[in-house]
Amino acid sequence: MEERRVILYIAMSVDGYIATDSGSLDWLETVERPGQDYGYETLLRQMDTVIMGRKTYEKVLSFGIEFPHKGRICYVISGSQKGSDENVTFYGGKLTELITNIKSKPGKNIFIDGGAEVVNSLMQADLIDDYILSVIPIFLGSGIRLFKDGRPEMSMSLLSVTNYESGLVQMRYERTKGGST
Repeated sequence: MEERRVILYIAMSVDGYIATDSGSLDWLETVERPGQDYGYETLLRQMDTVIMGRKTYEKVLSFGIEFPHKGRICYVISGSQKGSDENVTFYGGKLTELITNIKSKPGKNIFIDGGAEVVNSLMQADLIDDYILSVIPIFLGSGIRLFKDGRPEMSMSLLSVTNYESGLVQMRYERTKGGST
């Protein structure tokens, strides 16, 4: 059985923010182009499980579209909500246990769909295997920072860099295990 990988696929501003102070994502529209999905559909075909934070889940629901992860197992990390709804299972336990449990079963890769709290918790436990970072050509100046201070030092190997006509630059890194530098 091939090992399932935990993959973060996320967009951020040049200065490292994933949303404005108010949680707005409107600035992502600056790179929208007809027919261009920046590898998103290809990524989704490689995934059968999605993990996201509660705030990210609520933001997705606020878009007024069909839930984009229907047909996949989806966990929402939440300390306050329990149980499940038509889209997701709410999970309040240890992320290490969740990832270990998912990886122990056959399946495809695991998609981390935000937000910053979940990403940083997973980084603290060194649970993300691949980082696909799409840098949007904008400085937000403030907002919700993707990478928080206090995370452990980690070595990464650059797998690819793709420049798009929109100005978006997508970098794919693999976590180098077995040492911090």
